[in-house]
Amino acid sequence: MECSHNKDCNNKDTICVSRVPIFNGLNWDETMEVANITEHMKFRKGEVIFLDGDRLDKLYIINEGRVKIYKISEDGKEQIIRILEPGDFMGELSLFKQTPSNSNAEALEATIVCVIEGKKIKDILYKNPGISIKITEELSNRLAKADNLIERLVLHDVESRVAHILLSMIGPDGNVNLTISKKDLASYIGMSQETLSRKLSHFQAMGLIKLVGQRQVSILDKEGLENMANY
Repeated sequence: MECSHNKDCNNKDTICVSRVPIFNGLNWDETMEVANITEHMKFRKGEVIFLDGDRLDKLYIINEGRVKIYKISEDGKEQIIRILEPGDFMGELSLFKQTPSNSNAEALEATIVCVIEGKKIKDILYKNPGISIKITEELSNRLAKADNLIERLVLHDVESRVAHILLSMIGPDGNVNLTISKKDLASYIGMSQETLSRKLSHFQAMGLIKLVGQRQVSILDKEGLENMANY
């Protein structure tokens, strides 16, 4: 999809480019240059975007919806590595070389992804080195988060992991509003959905939290949760 070069242009490509942090700082003409090489792909909930081993040669940017990045162990267990929200990107290694994916990507809900061919965006990077720096910064952040995830999975027990994830998800109202299913949340912190449900019920019995429906957790004793998380 191409966009005409006038400032009234408001198509999805332009919106996608303008909302992505790595493209912050581009002027109008530069934004349009990126928009002109952008295409869209739509995915239904549960639809696979790419699989472990697929050769990636594109940069994928989440415009609407959410995507989970995950791996499957040899015994068939799923481990979610990260959840991508609008503005996040994946397939960034295609900017440097064509390489097989080492993970899977699946839409958690109806999702629109902006897609840019790696070889096309390289020209943009050469002219705007600031974008390369932002991509490097984001990759560094992901490595740090991956290290933290590995540490939690290896060094912390189940109760500590549940307490930690609840604390990290507390919103401005002091509660946790789950934006993903309990099954995916359990996968992210390395346990079964049944184990997660048991621990949440246990925390509720202890007076630390109150479960409200399927997607909300009221935090009643934050200090108690912090003790459980070994803060």
